Amino acid sequence: MKVGFIGLGNMGQGMAQNLLSKGADLNVYTRNPEKIKIMEKKGAKGCYSLDQLVENSEIIFTCLPDINTSLEIIIGESGIMSFISDESKIIVDHSTVDIATSKKCYEVVKNGGSNFLDAPISGGPTGAKDGTLSIMVGGESDSFDKSMPYFEMMGTTIKRMGDSGTGTAMKLINQLLTAVHTTASAEALSLANAAEVDIDSAMEILMVSFGFSRMLERSAPIIRDRKFQGSSVPARNIHKDISIIEKMGKDLSVKLPLTEVSKKLYDLLKDEGKEMDDMAGIIQIIEEL
Repeated sequence: MKVGFIGLGNMGQGMAQNLLSKGADLNVYTRNPEKIKIMEKKGAKGCYSLDQLVENSEIIFTCLPDINTSLEIIIGESGIMSFISDESKIIVDHSTVDIATSKKCYEVVKNGGSNFLDAPISGGPTGAKDGTLSIMVGGESDSFDKSMPYFEMMGTTIKRMGDSGTGTAMKLINQLLTAVHTTASAEALSLANAAEVDIDSAMEILMVSFGFSRMLERSAPIIRDRKFQGSSVPARNIHKDISIIEKMGKDLSVKLPLTEVSKKLYDLLKDEGKEMDDMAGIIQIIEEL
């Protein structure tokens, strides 16, 4: 199948590179032409308009920054669906959005004669580069099966969660834990600093104790070295996700008290103009309280 990839940001660039290096017949499009040229030099076919990519692709993967961009690119007035006539295609959205967005895209795409999967990802830029992403998918099994060879080029843990929207739901559940664990890790390490417990020594114990988490493992060296700036995982991203999770909880009538606390702290980090700091930089707010 001819493959299209839209969105060459921190995640998309690594994902597209894996598709290319593992044999996909790849077309790429993004709004920044310089990023297209970089992929062309690596062997991808550059498309400098969305309609060009749609015309030359049978399956289209998107990795976009927010809800509005996903809606615009996939089902907007000049989006992917506006350029599909009779030929059926598969559209796979790897973006982190809300359940309503994924279901709306599914309905519009399905009514237009094509197929849609919500397939958000976890693993960060390193996982995207290394091809070790977790990919959680919602949508019809036939489209999932046809997409699987390409998922396997980008990830190592791939799971169809159920019907449309369930992949997105799973990603938001993961992001809830990511936010809460990062906040809890920062709080614990703030306490360690105050008690004059060396962070490296603390981690030797915590790595083999019940208090361990992957977010603690990730956050500890960043907090130890105070390397909050220049991160590929800025607080802005998790702050956006927490806002979506809060709405999900309200829509489903589920109380999310720890999520609410985490969001308030990340709100304060944003108010201080530090939303581009690493998400572990939330310790700066905890230290100020």
